Amino acid sequence: MRLKFKQVDVFTKIPFQGNPVAVVIGAQGLDTGAMQRIANWTNLSETTFLLNSAVADYRLRIFTPRMELPFAGHPTIGSAHAALESGFIPRKARFRQECGAGVLDLAAEEGRIFVKGPAGRIEPVGPIPGIEAASPRKVHIGPVWVVAEMRDARSLAELRPDMGALTAWTGSVGAGGVTLFAPSDDCVAAIHVRSFAPAHGIPEDPVCGSGNLSVAAYLRESGMLGKYGDSYVARQGAQCGRDGRVHLRVEGEAIWLGGDAVTCVDGTLQV
Repeated sequence: MRLKFKQVDVFTKIPFQGNPVAVVIGAQGLDTGAMQRIANWTNLSETTFLLNSAVADYRLRIFTPRMELPFAGHPTIGSAHAALESGFIPRKARFRQECGAGVLDLAAEEGRIFVKGPAGRIEPVGPIPGIEAASPRKVHIGPVWVVAEMRDARSLAELRPDMGALTAWTGSVGAGGVTLFAPSDDCVAAIHVRSFAPAHGIPEDPVCGSGNLSVAAYLRESGMLGKYGDSYVARQGAQCGRDGRVHLRVEGEAIWLGGDAVTCVDGTLQV
């Protein structure tokens, strides 16, 4: 079986500067076991599978090398880019995606793709071991992230977490990873962000969509959103040799996550 395959770089217009996702297009003939094996083989943080849907424009299944996820941000945006570019769905401004988190609204706005994130739930959590960060909160947004604010961009950039301790701690509190943010020290973005998920085999996510959605939910819940505005840009990836830009827009209870995407690999997959 030969299937269309793309590798898409997300949260960037420049190839190899964002976060890649592998997208298998028209994967109706694959079962769950085959999808998980392919995701393990690509060895990216996520691999997705575009399928037909009876309730949306398409259905998306999202896998890490180890497990399936109900939702993830950069795979959603990258897969939408692939679906439109490949003709799997017709080009249009508004469309919908079915996934484990439900049916989500998406929009294509001047080449940038936005997704309306799942409703988040926030609860307090104890201090993060070995990391000096203020007011940690656990944010459920499909994936579960512990979010906290660091003093400044320099302390965030210099942070070197103990991955073993972080793996044990996130497991003990029922989270998939930790996303930290700090006010920006440049004119490019409002905040800088770093995301760590060693329990899922991802010591540091280069540019994390669900992590940034979680930060936006945290800012809104804590009353800090006014500091950055209802629409802002986050910068992430420098410590991984990337330079991603994540666009967030808060409209009442809705949080829209957006970014650019560019195809780096376009071919077929022999299954």
